[in-house]
Amino acid sequence: MNGIYEALAPLIPKQRLIPDAPMRDYTTFCVGGPADLLVDAASSAEIRAVLSACRERSERLTVIGNGSNLLVRDGGIRGVVLRIADSMATIRVEGTQMTLEAGATLSALSQAAARAGLSGAVFCCGIPGTLGGAAVMNAGAYGGEMAQIVSCVSALDGEGNAVRLCGEQLKYGYRTSALMERGLIVTEVTVQLSPGDREELLSQMTELNRRRREKQPLTVPSAGSTFKRPKNGYASQMIDEAGLRGVRVGGAQVSEKHTGFVVNAGGATARDVLALMAYVQDTVEARFGVRLEPEVRILGEE
Repeated sequence: MNGIYEALAPLIPKQRLIPDAPMRDYTTFCVGGPADLLVDAASSAEIRAVLSACRERSERLTVIGNGSNLLVRDGGIRGVVLRIADSMATIRVEGTQMTLEAGATLSALSQAAARAGLSGAVFCCGIPGTLGGAAVMNAGAYGGEMAQIVSCVSALDGEGNAVRLCGEQLKYGYRTSALMERGLIVTEVTVQLSPGDREELLSQMTELNRRRREKQPLTVPSAGSTFKRPKNGYASQMIDEAGLRGVRVGGAQVSEKHTGFVVNAGGATARDVLALMAYVQDTVEARFGVRLEPEVRILGEE
């Protein structure tokens, strides 16, 4: 690793510098080979230190959150994986605004908003990711998306320079943003909400979570919705009508509960998952003339 561990050890506690980190332990799919070095960042200063160390040594850098929308190939990830998750997850409430570090989860956002009597973030309770990743990809569920509530995002560019984008500068679209286009590393997200009734908001969240448990395969490892919504129709409906419900490749399976999910039914490898995804894409394309596009982020080497 060209001395990167030694360069970072005086700056970052060793328990958050993890050589040969098995990525199956850092993704909700529970598959994936090792990362050469995983750094669990706790501040913007630590992120800058990682950026500087990688830049000086021409080392590859991959940024992840809590791994809920991620598939890592079985060969793992070369270089440094910068993880921004629970070590960087503080939440501040100021009137109808909330400012959250990038590692805070969307469920934590929705819970904190409801407790503060703030409306607009209920849809977030059903999304398992972190604010950083959600802000970058404009995550959404149940008719809501981040573009509706995000007002400003603080980030770092590849040189470690601070960048702040607000309003239209974010250029939100379906599962895309200016943050994604520019490859920025989100450090903090400010959301603008509106006053609401605390008990009503908590009740709405309880109902959404009930619907999720009823309709989605939450008891088995997955990365959520595997494919993006096509322009016409729904991926899950096309997959089901193509006769793919329950189809398996090795330990990977099209969920019998919700065909929009490919799940780790037990002992799956990333190769199993990728082979099943390709089979689903080919079958749906042959049936409907539509090539489904993965929503899950695929990283690493065979």
